[in-house]
Amino acid sequence: MSKSQFRYIYGPVYSWRLGMSLGIDPLSTLHKTCNFDCSYCQLGPSEGIVSDRRVFVPAEDIMDEIHALPSDIKIDYYTFSGRGEPTLAKNIGEMIELIKGVKERKVAVITNSTLLDRPDVRFELRKADFVLAKLDAFDEESFRAINQPHPSIKFNSFIQGIKDFRREFKNKLALQVMFTDVNKEHAEAVASICREIAPEEIQLNTPLRPSGVKPLEEGDMEKIKHIFSGLPVLMVYDVESLKFSPMDHKNTQLRHGHFESK
Repeated sequence: MSKSQFRYIYGPVYSWRLGMSLGIDPLSTLHKTCNFDCSYCQLGPSEGIVSDRRVFVPAEDIMDEIHALPSDIKIDYYTFSGRGEPTLAKNIGEMIELIKGVKERKVAVITNSTLLDRPDVRFELRKADFVLAKLDAFDEESFRAINQPHPSIKFNSFIQGIKDFRREFKNKLALQVMFTDVNKEHAEAVASICREIAPEEIQLNTPLRPSGVKPLEEGDMEKIKHIFSGLPVLMVYDVESLKFSPMDHKNTQLRHGHFESK
């Protein structure tokens, strides 16, 4: 299988949170498939917000591509992230187990946290080494303004799902918080929720890659970082941006946005 024939995996990309990350897209749909329509999404606006889980890609097809990778490729994490919310894939647990069939492989899942209130989803993610869960809002109003979720998703259930997962999950959990002009003045409220959840890591981000929202300046992010004082914080401006060369630029940009920018 040539590099240009990969349909479901992409990268590897350098991630300031994960090192060299091989992207795995368990959705691989033509258009974004998500139950959020975040204002800052690097993939652009959703054509329609979905909420039902289903099998998009057979797990065996993902594994065929992973087995076809060059033997000398450097990968720190096999990371589920792509054309939308990866936990919408009903077979994500099966995929994680198959990848973990090789002992040294580490699996990360980047999730918008919406389905963590479901026991089946929490169970499926149990074997991941690292789960990066989104938390940008601090109440129902800000949740609607920033993340624009499916109408069935409510903020209180969303937060409770993260707390339940934190209690059950035995490996590393990070909260990824995207700050923009909409929520920067409410950093204390977001930090308070983060303190309640008490993850192993909190990643303070702002949309440096091109999107519909301007990023905050480094000075603004430093002020926000100070508000999170005492918490295990990693801030995007504190981490060196490294150049990388993915196997297929077009395929990677489709899932990862304009990665050359950051």
